[in-house]
Amino acid sequence: MALINTIREKSGVAVGLVAIGMLLFIVGGDLIGGNNRLFGRNDQTVGEVAGQKVELNDYNNALEQAKQSFAAQQQRQPDEQALGYLRDQAWNQTIYRLAFQPEWAKLGLTVSDDELVDMVQGDNISPGIKQAFTDKATGQFDKAKLIEYLKNLDKLPPEAQAAWRNFENNLPAERLANKYNALLKNSVYVTTAEAKRFDTFQNTKGTVKYLFVPYASISDSAVKVTDAQLQAYLDKNQGRYKVEDGRSVEYITVPVVASKEDSAAVKTSMGELATQFASAPVDSLFVSANSEQPYNKALRSPADLPEELRKQLPLAAGKIYGPYAENGTYSLYKVTSVGTGAQSAARASHILIKADAATPNGKAVAKAKAQDLLNKIKAGADFAALARQFGTDGTKEQGGDLGWFGQGRMVPEFEKAIFAATAPGLLPNVVETSFGYHVIKVTAAPTKQTYQVAEVKKTIAPSDGTREAAYAKAQQLKGDATNLASFRQLATKDKTLVKQEAKNLDRAARSVNNLQNARELVRWAFGFNQSGDETKVGDVSEVYELGDQYVIAALTDQRAKGTASVATMKPELSALVRNEEKAKQIMAKLPKAGTLEEMAAKYGPTAQVGTAQGVVLGQGNLPNVGFEPLAVGKAFALKPGQKSAALQGEQGVILVEPVSTTPAPATADLKAVRQQLAQQRAQQQDGKIYEAIKAHANVKDNRTKFF
Repeated sequence: MALINTIREKSGVAVGLVAIGMLLFIVGGDLIGGNNRLFGRNDQTVGEVAGQKVELNDYNNALEQAKQSFAAQQQRQPDEQALGYLRDQAWNQTIYRLAFQPEWAKLGLTVSDDELVDMVQGDNISPGIKQAFTDKATGQFDKAKLIEYLKNLDKLPPEAQAAWRNFENNLPAERLANKYNALLKNSVYVTTAEAKRFDTFQNTKGTVKYLFVPYASISDSAVKVTDAQLQAYLDKNQGRYKVEDGRSVEYITVPVVASKEDSAAVKTSMGELATQFASAPVDSLFVSANSEQPYNKALRSPADLPEELRKQLPLAAGKIYGPYAENGTYSLYKVTSVGTGAQSAARASHILIKADAATPNGKAVAKAKAQDLLNKIKAGADFAALARQFGTDGTKEQGGDLGWFGQGRMVPEFEKAIFAATAPGLLPNVVETSFGYHVIKVTAAPTKQTYQVAEVKKTIAPSDGTREAAYAKAQQLKGDATNLASFRQLATKDKTLVKQEAKNLDRAARSVNNLQNARELVRWAFGFNQSGDETKVGDVSEVYELGDQYVIAALTDQRAKGTASVATMKPELSALVRNEEKAKQIMAKLPKAGTLEEMAAKYGPTAQVGTAQGVVLGQGNLPNVGFEPLAVGKAFALKPGQKSAALQGEQGVILVEPVSTTPAPATADLKAVRQQLAQQRAQQQDGKIYEAIKAHANVKDNRTKFF
């Protein structure tokens, strides 16, 4: 504990566990336990970074330390999702340490004891310590609290001091990383020429006429592309299609859903509880003992009551209501008291008529329409039917019903009209608000009555028998699927089954489409399974339990690291090549001469002529068309009145003709522009530095063997 001794020499204090937990940057995970030999495999190498092997034991040590750190910070153990993220963070830390250390050494970067002390209690305290000792109420760093913890390190348990030693070992790396990144960031330089060009691009504007024929004007089915064309496009654009290794699977899920028998069993149980609830001496204790949700003692207006209770208004004190089935849950209610609140609640329906224009005439037309509807309802027309026909807001599908609401939830004019009512019924006059004109029907008169309600809730969950039946079905499907062909036949034979596809899964993926915590399925796809055999295309997996469903999968494709293949990128490549073919057809049909309007008229109705104003040279966007950098660049390269040739754009074929150009005004002082550019580049440096060093380190990630 060299750093602690140095700190003691300087101040007689030491660091406690709370700081340690926050200072383990980019680490985490859990131990593998008895599976660390991966079903008998003896290779214990997790990966390789910069020519150095990463052993499982070393990685596990970091994971265990991080697991303890997470528990100390969050006051709970990490769940499976958190462990997945922590494992990735631990791997990133390993890459950082092994890949960057040689770079630090080449530059002769070091960290002195004085610097380490400074990171703990000096003027440049580590961000982790500041976070750990920041008062949550004020948001201010509490150095006095830090010093108090520093004094009590020797009183902490041995595991805390062991954690400190690990933290101490990471402090130099943190400071070295900061030095290295700062060195490179400070090397960022923007020339005067770059600043001038940037300023010119951002402030040169123009008005551009264009002729645009969208690719969508030609049906996809009318343009056939061949695999040879796709391969040629891919060969020409290899740099854009570099991929990591991936796997594609098809899978079928057998959901574990509560049966009618499960629902009936919960209903019977709730019926028995209703009898006990009626005579329970202490309602809060009864709820605590029998409900899945805690007791709520609040007094609630009708606006805040469950819908089933609203149907029973007014409620009687001491009465049991239910059980009711609501959204997969059975609910039982007991009214424990009835009172009077400070504010009223009411229920109403309305028909909102909005003005087409914010003008006196537009408002007059809307008001007259609302008044006409009011007159029809007074004469006997059905309010809900007219609301569905003429309403202009989200309530029209419910016949204008707004439900219950309390005071303060609606705009003042609307609220004043409703809460002035003394009985249900149609309000005699149209009400104007900022939204428009309302025809209003009060369906429940304002009331200040409140209720205290004790609730017992139980989820309608699958029983063990239901779960076992689902598992048996999944196992039967597995037995029937011996290869890819028979697997695909499962959904054909049984229409209740749905086969889904997940393409190009990443080696580190933790989910498969919407299947969460599917790590074991991903590991199987990459060849690490209980049998120890390599997974091949066409193989069918074991049955996996993922939440409330059982899953079986088949491996349909393997993608190697490098350039993507036509097979794995076919939809994307087909769309791009199809657009190229469409562009050829459009260009061949377009007239070669004439004004843009004449050319469009000869081409046909799918050719659009327009004028885009405020086009910015450096942004590449053509208003009303979209992102078209080639067309924008060409427009600023021409003189006003000159017309370009037909251009193959992003969304279609475009011809441009500049109308006018406003050059960027002269900038006397480019200092601010240079600072802006330098700041933008500096902000990108951390990520770029990491990716550059990582690429140079030739990282090999074999964690899929173990996790």
